[in-house]
Amino acid sequence: MEAMDPRPLTGEPISLELLNTRWPQDGEPQDLLSSLDGLAIWLASPTVASELGEHPVHADEPTLAALLRARDALAELLADPANTAAADAVLARGRLRLTASPQGPAERLELDDPAYYPAWTAVRDYLRLVGDRPDRLRKCAHDACVLHFFDTSKNGTRRWCSMAACGNRAKASRHYARARTGRD
Repeated sequence: MEAMDPRPLTGEPISLELLNTRWPQDGEPQDLLSSLDGLAIWLASPTVASELGEHPVHADEPTLAALLRARDALAELLADPANTAAADAVLARGRLRLTASPQGPAERLELDDPAYYPAWTAVRDYLRLVGDRPDRLRKCAHDACVLHFFDTSKNGTRRWCSMAACGNRAKASRHYARARTGRD
């Protein structure tokens, strides 16, 4: 039986899936990538498995170490987009080669270490998101939330990682604040 994914937000692009492997729960920090079992859960999640495709990926120490480096690199990029050294170090582990195929042009990824495949893919995905729609890459608007999402709403106004969780907490806070001041 597969273990359940405990993360409060899933289904995001792979770069955000990696960032969202850390989250608070009941005031305690959680980290899905604190063990190989957690890594296996992350690798098996539908979005990640789909993005990684048929490429063989193992839930082992080298893959975990590479993903932790990539997660730190993505966090650094979010905090300071000019601080690219860590992301560049992950990307330097692989390169894309253009090839011809019966279907037309194709790309083939060459890695110096296969354990870097998920890490390299996540950092490349982040760069794609920033290149395509930087205005849609967001941190949840709830002060206590650390999760990130890619806003796919039609009008681009999504503010919460989850309306049921953080959005509802914000609405409840506003309601209780109005109730304390005696306003309706």
